[in-house]
This record gives sequence, structure tokens and C-alpha cells, in this order.
Amino acid sequence: MKIVTIHGQNHKGSTYMIAQELVDKISDRKRDVVEKKEFFLPADFDEYCTGCYTCFQTDLSNCPHYQKLEPIKNAILDADLLILESPVYVYHATGQMMSLLDHFGTWWVIHRPEESMFKKRAVVLTTAAGGGMKSTLKDMADSLEMWGISKVYRYGVGVQASRPDEIPEWIMKKIHKKTDRLANQICSSEGKGRMNLRGKMWFSLMKLAHKQFGAMESDYAYWEEKGWH
Repeated sequence: MKIVTIHGQNHKGSTYMIAQELVDKISDRKRDVVEKKEFFLPADFDEYCTGCYTCFQTDLSNCPHYQKLEPIKNAILDADLLILESPVYVYHATGQMMSLLDHFGTWWVIHRPEESMFKKRAVVLTTAAGGGMKSTLKDMADSLEMWGISKVYRYGVGVQASRPDEIPEWIMKKIHKKTDRLANQICSSEGKGRMNLRGKMWFSLMKLAHKQFGAMESDYAYWEEKGWH
């Protein structure tokens, strides 16, 4: 199993701790070799999408930021499991995480999805001292589900602390139980993936739209090449 973790911040706080705990537990449960890669934002990618529309008109490889983006893109395509984690920043994921996801708009199932996504699984994680977990998880899960990833697990927790060593013991016990459950679910479902229901619905709608309205920009040719019409 190949696991890629993308951290929505450079510092190693509570959300980072949970992500690491989950990766370690998956590794402990797997008998085969687990390959692990991780990226930190903005250290490993610090560009904002400029809305130049180049990726939609041509290809993602023509993005002005592609040289920095390519290592992360290749790691995502090669992964079996993706973990995206971000602390809650004003009720949303970090700007760095959203800037990265902005660069993969063409991967949405309504445009030019990558087929390999349909068999991948993903986890989105967040923490906050208080609230905002639901909207932060949605920020990240929206992209992953619309990439067509088969299953996206969500876990957010209010840790009532600003650092991992300040988290109350009863909350830590809850975190340990949840990461145990997630690790078991991920390991037991390996190899069973197919496009998630949300992605499948939009994929079907776009197929109908293409048939109804005919060739549109680069998306239609991509679908035709894949045999999806």
C-alpha cells in the first residue's frame, strides 16, 4: 500500500499528530510493505491559482506552476490512500490547502477525471480548539469526492487545546479509538473501490450533457478518447 499525506500547514500540531497516528496504525496492520510520502504546505507548494484557464483549455502540464506541482501530482496518482489534513482556520481549511486543490479543477468528474482515482480511498482530518470541523472537512472532501475517489473518510475533533500535549486525556482516548476504527476500515476495504455515488451522479449528468450539446472545449475530446460517451 502506498500512502500519501498532505499537511495543510508546516507546523506539527494536533492534526498532524492524528494523521501520523493513523498512518502508523495502518502500517502495523499491513503485512505487505507500506510506502509513505508526505508533503507540507506551503513549504512544498506555495502558489495560488491565478485563474488563467490554461489547464482547462489545454492540459494541467501547461499550468505556470506545474514544475512545483508535478511531484505532488505524481505522488497522488501513484498512491493507494490519500490523507489530507488541515487544522480549522476561521471555519475552513487553510488557504494553503485550498490553493493546492484549486490547481486540480480539471480532475473533477465533470471535466477530465483521472481513472486511477476511482479505486483510491482517502481520509480528511481536522482539529480545532472548538468548532468549525464540519465545514473544514467539507472543503477537502468536496475535491476528493469530485475527483471520483471511491471512499472518503472524514474525522474532525475539537481538542480543547492549542498543542498536542495539552489535549485532555479523555479526548485522546476518543482519538485513539477513532484512529483504530479508521485503520481497520481502510485495511479491510483495500481493493474494493469504485467511483463514489456523488461522483457517479455528476459523471452520468455530464455524459448526458455531452450527448445533448455536443463537443465542448477539451473535455469532450478527452471523454471520447476514454470511450465514456
